[in-house]
Amino acid sequence: MKFTTQDQVMLDYTDQGQGQPVVILTGLGGVKEIWRQQISALLAAGYRVVNIDCRNQGQSAHTTKGLRISRHAQDLAELIAALQLEHVILLGNSMGAATIFAYVSLYGTGNVAKIIDVDQSPQMVNTPEWSYGFKQLNWANFYDYLQQPMGRSTFKHINDGTYQLIRPLQQQFPYDAALNLPFLVDHASQNWRDIVANLQCPILFIAGGQSPYFNPEFATTAAAAAPFGQAKVIANSGHIVMAEQSVAFNQVLLGFLG
Repeated sequence: MKFTTQDQVMLDYTDQGQGQPVVILTGLGGVKEIWRQQISALLAAGYRVVNIDCRNQGQSAHTTKGLRISRHAQDLAELIAALQLEHVILLGNSMGAATIFAYVSLYGTGNVAKIIDVDQSPQMVNTPEWSYGFKQLNWANFYDYLQQPMGRSTFKHINDGTYQLIRPLQQQFPYDAALNLPFLVDHASQNWRDIVANLQCPILFIAGGQSPYFNPEFATTAAAAAPFGQAKVIANSGHIVMAEQSVAFNQVLLGFLG
């Protein structure tokens, strides 16, 4: 399905099932089809699932417009409003989780039932008071570090069926890291810890036990700061937890959703 934002950017999304809506947001450079096994599990559990390719990813428009995390949050808000979704559950991996924090910072949690953050620290930059940022990123190396390849994101191979689905899409709709660099800079500079500390809805932080991007201890630390926070570290998994350990991930996800 196609949706056009207020700034005239086309977003590609799917909308399946009936029931309480779960809105899914993929990480930087990914395609929404990476959530194949979560979608089937959520549909079987009676949820409505809305799955979005954000701007500059997958089958959505690739553009120089709105290369800011706040614009991604507005895209999410516009689609939620257009679909008239209520009491939404927000599920995001990596940058998708950061988009959720940006959304909450702008629109609050009045229409949000629960949040699931999949391997995304609420602060990307390592500082003396926060050592759970992205790899070795700090303010001294910030811009140069972000221009380097991010390196392997997984600890183990993702599910074969999921790989066979996403690989042709990645080739047909390649991610342009150079085009989207200003967005990455904006995304990585944010600190969402104050948003986490004031969340008025339950949040679950899921970390990959062997994530090459984040120290998994970020999850318990961030959850402890949230009024209704929970944390779960999934072993033998990297950054793409939902596709590396889909069975364990789905058990944790559905258990949290209740």
